[in-house]
Amino acid sequence: MSRLLVVDGHAYAYRAFYAIRELRSPSGQPTNAIYGFVKMLEKMRQAIGPTHLMVVWDGGLSAERVAALPEYKSHRPEMPADLRPQLDGICSYLSAAGVPQYCGDGVEADDYIASLARRAEAEGWDVVIASSDKDFMQLVSDRVGLLNPNDKGGAVWTHEQVLAKAGVAPGQVADWLALMGDAVDNIPGVPGVGPKTAAGLLQQFGSVESLLGRLDEVKSEKVRAALLVAAADVRRNQGLVRLPDVPCEFAPAKLGVRPADGAVLRGLFGGWGFKGMLAGLGAAGGPEKQAELI
Repeated sequence: MSRLLVVDGHAYAYRAFYAIRELRSPSGQPTNAIYGFVKMLEKMRQAIGPTHLMVVWDGGLSAERVAALPEYKSHRPEMPADLRPQLDGICSYLSAAGVPQYCGDGVEADDYIASLARRAEAEGWDVVIASSDKDFMQLVSDRVGLLNPNDKGGAVWTHEQVLAKAGVAPGQVADWLALMGDAVDNIPGVPGVGPKTAAGLLQQFGSVESLLGRLDEVKSEKVRAALLVAAADVRRNQGLVRLPDVPCEFAPAKLGVRPADGAVLRGLFGGWGFKGMLAGLGAAGGPEKQAELI
């Protein structure tokens, strides 16, 4: 059975950067994000046991989303100065380790990950998406699971976990987000409608379309009035939070981990001062074996 692990690259780079606050190479360059990313990826691979793997990076904001909502993600702070140069280091590591990666100009990682997951699912593959982004809950199915790093239990989320977290089924998650908004992406929701209220409305009406078509049945006068005023925004939000199909090549041969380049890895680990990883590389029995361990 083919199992594809798709990693949200920027999400894990940021997570690693903030998890390890201070780590520098012998030359004084920051390496905390690189070190944390390598260790996180190793842990994921050991836990999931994927036959195929892809790390996806953000290539910029979706022009369609920005056109629909100019404030989309505009509130996000600049990338920390010590993190930016480490992204190149992580990419160098992935290349040396033989791990496939993708970054498309103007393509948000979420959209590419969703497209790749759908294509793999259609081919009968199992897919695990590694990300804390709640948008991915809308993709969860019998074959697509979500590895949320915020879940300390390490379980791959299925329909059950999505229902417990959101109060709605995966197929309703986009409507749930459209109603309550998403502060992370600077998408305003319906005033007074939070996660529980949005879930309750969808449990009663099934979908946004049904809800907006039957507003007279909403019991709360306050919520009914807010929905009436915000109906156009809710429909706009649906387009913002849904993960569309984008051009995406599904080529199993390009998703397989290639043999690692031991010489390059030794140079990288040595330059970064990763003595433990360097020692592990020497004991791995060659680059082919190391590809299985990293």
